Amino acid sequence: MKAMTYARYGGPDVLELSQLPTPKVSPGSVLIRVKAAAVNPVDWKLMAGGLDAIMDVHFPVVPGWDVAGVVETVGLDTPEFTPGDEVFAYGRRDTVQGGTFAELVALPAAMVARKPTSLSWEQAAGLPLTGLTALRTLAAVGIAPDDRDGGGTLLIHNGSGGVGRAAIQLAGLAGNVRVIATASARNHDRLRELGAEPVEYGEGLDERVRALAPGGVGAVVDFAGGVLETTLAVLRPGGRHASIADPSVVARGGRHIWVRPDGRELGRLASLADAGRLTVDVAATYPLEKLAAAFRASMAGHGGGKIVLTPFSE
Repeated sequence: MKAMTYARYGGPDVLELSQLPTPKVSPGSVLIRVKAAAVNPVDWKLMAGGLDAIMDVHFPVVPGWDVAGVVETVGLDTPEFTPGDEVFAYGRRDTVQGGTFAELVALPAAMVARKPTSLSWEQAAGLPLTGLTALRTLAAVGIAPDDRDGGGTLLIHNGSGGVGRAAIQLAGLAGNVRVIATASARNHDRLRELGAEPVEYGEGLDERVRALAPGGVGAVVDFAGGVLETTLAVLRPGGRHASIADPSVVARGGRHIWVRPDGRELGRLASLADAGRLTVDVAATYPLEKLAAAFRASMAGHGGGKIVLTPFSE
């Protein structure tokens, strides 16, 4: 199969197109023929060695954790799926090696769910990591999409990123939750469409949030990093906060989130998408061979939606 790989840590220049053996399919796993795979910042941070202290890496690495595709074969004792099923997954393993930027990827069935029929391949590929991260982070501050008794005001740092856009929509499905989200001015209209009140990030953010919520906010979720002092400045006494980007929040009463693969929760997101309650914005697509360009676009922080690789093969 064709796959993008890197044999050492570095920037996009270390990527190369390789020919690799078809992955073996162990019991309880499925082999997926990839239709689309989304780029996430963690992909190029891993490639740069940013998580070397906590994750074992086996070179050469096929990067990528998000995928949408068709089940090619199933391993022994895998009754959940059959060949031909359209599926998607957040395919993070405990070690870094066999990722989704390839024509084929083998994943444990517990990570996999049936693809939402209402989403394109590109949209489906862009949902797993962002959607699961949004769900888990919102849960950490007491907000669940099916909680009709919820309420209060939520501040989202980096509402225009993939996780932020998912979180805006999921928070809006809870009870009377008011969502304020930070973004650059060019993304404000889209955030309003998704259900948030946008504010410009940067210096003076706490004053702008206080102007919208003079009594402070009840919850803050951080998808940006470097905003802890602003979070604490606008959070009401007794409020909750969580971050995916800043471990130091733990020392200040917050939660640091590291999302886990979860096929059941992914199925929950698929149901919301098929009910017309959750969508994914795709900013750009690249062929597999242009992964370096896709990484550079992600590094530039475009904020316009997901970057996705497709197609993978004829």
